[in-house]
Amino acid sequence: MLRTLLGEMPRQNSGLLQEAMETMFQTIHLLHRKIEKDNDPSHDFRKLEIWTRGLVSSLDELEQSWYAACFFRKSVKAGYVDDMNIQEQSEYARYIYFYKNGFIRVFSILDKLGTVLDNLFDLQTSKVKVHYSYFTALRELHNLKQYDKLARELTGIKNDYQGPLNVLRKRRNTEIHYMNAEMQDDLWQRHQGLNGKIELEDLDKSLDDLKQGLDMVCKSLIAVFLYANEMWAKMG
Repeated sequence: MLRTLLGEMPRQNSGLLQEAMETMFQTIHLLHRKIEKDNDPSHDFRKLEIWTRGLVSSLDELEQSWYAACFFRKSVKAGYVDDMNIQEQSEYARYIYFYKNGFIRVFSILDKLGTVLDNLFDLQTSKVKVHYSYFTALRELHNLKQYDKLARELTGIKNDYQGPLNVLRKRRNTEIHYMNAEMQDDLWQRHQGLNGKIELEDLDKSLDDLKQGLDMVCKSLIAVFLYANEMWAKMG
């Protein structure tokens, strides 16, 4: 959708994004077959199908946010906020909008995946923490021991992306709980020299962190839904 609005060609899925999408669509297909076979009187499989479709949509929106942030970043040439003309300020504001939308969605998707994990494997994570995160559900998956292979794979993915995830988490928490994330850098610079110009953060580094977050999300989704698909296949 955003590519069309930006005058670009529609996206052709490839790489991790394509694999994640296809794995989740396979899950939806398996759930449909299960619902048709057993009528799903408890609506458990229907609920999982809706959650999976929601994750497909959320992943699509995350990738689009990253792409749009990259698109508008290209128009930001100045190294300081004070040196931007009106047009460049507008492009920078658009970059900020989609960049923030992206890093918020990284953790939104992970927490939705935590809910799926909790229900798929009956982790009962809410007994540990009522409003739990993906990372809490992952710890409970480890504690259960029954799905140790998946728990180890997901933990490995989390550890591989620990650096960029920490950066994105700090920005997400600042944005939601304290102040606009981009203004935290401005405030620090004001403390360093009240009369100095505000230097832009490293936009390329920020976008790379967001891309790493997108990749981490894709790999985690692939691991969970591939495991579920194989589990159901073995069960017939």
